[in-house]
Amino acid sequence: METLSTRSKIFIAIALLMVPISVGVSGYMFIEGASFLDSLFMTITTVATVGYGEVFPLSTAGRIFTIFLIIGNLGIFAYALTLITRFLIEGNFFQQIRTKRMKDKIRALQNHVIVCGFGRNGQAACEMLHKNQIPYVILETKKELLEQHINTTHAYYLHEDATNDESLINAGIANARGLITTLPNDADNVFVTLTARGLNANFTIISRASNGSSFTKLKRAGADNVIMPDRIGGAHMATLIVRPDVNEFVDILSGQAGADVQLEEFSYARLTKNLSVKCIVDLNIRKISGANVIGLKMGDGTYVVNPNINMEFTSDMKLIILGNNAQMETLRQLID
Repeated sequence: METLSTRSKIFIAIALLMVPISVGVSGYMFIEGASFLDSLFMTITTVATVGYGEVFPLSTAGRIFTIFLIIGNLGIFAYALTLITRFLIEGNFFQQIRTKRMKDKIRALQNHVIVCGFGRNGQAACEMLHKNQIPYVILETKKELLEQHINTTHAYYLHEDATNDESLINAGIANARGLITTLPNDADNVFVTLTARGLNANFTIISRASNGSSFTKLKRAGADNVIMPDRIGGAHMATLIVRPDVNEFVDILSGQAGADVQLEEFSYARLTKNLSVKCIVDLNIRKISGANVIGLKMGDGTYVVNPNINMEFTSDMKLIILGNNAQMETLRQLID
């Protein structure tokens, strides 16, 4: 309703501006016999009171007409300009332009991630996505949180409610590779998960949960993984006492410790599209790049840790490979 009211005021303002202009142009053309352009210029300078002087000599009738034109239309002109100025400033006109440009950019994205909620967990997720050069779109209702990201060139964001279908569509859910919902309310996360799964049945959904009772609901709604930050945080603190060195090593592997280490997954199809191989040893990954195959994910979802190098491949298999940044870049160049 507010948007319609603002637009109506703009139409009223334009109509009010046209009244004195039309009267002035018609009057000068009729009384003074001036051309349309001279009459228009004289009308604008008269009504706006900018004081450019007479464009053509005025007769007595023309001067009287000008007096009444100023008196009768000065208030109308000022009111119309006030309405237009208010629309530009208070009506978020420039914000609407920025939002439209952002939506146009998001529409062109492919294989990105939608992050619903930009609180502590959402920010941490975005940092990791940015570190791995994966584009993402933030959906957040709190402007103060979005302002932290507005000036960063890598960020796409919308000041919209993630629980609305239209917001997810605006975020490019049809072309997204996944969605991370970190809203503080579990019910909202369930709703977002259910809606997102209905809009895109083939991408990955990761959801945050605060209560254990929400885990099953989120899984039923379509979440591929459900993360409970409080439980993970507590377990992590405990392992720092029980197995501190192991825990630190895991942090290094995951890249959280800032080390020059990458742990990535590659599908069998991607690794072998330019090669004819039957087993891990045929890939010769360590020799050509320095990276190592440390695990496999089978087609049924099970994992094999430290697999035998003579293990034969299957078409639905994924390889988990460990290496530093240079080694992983060498590997990507060889297979892409």
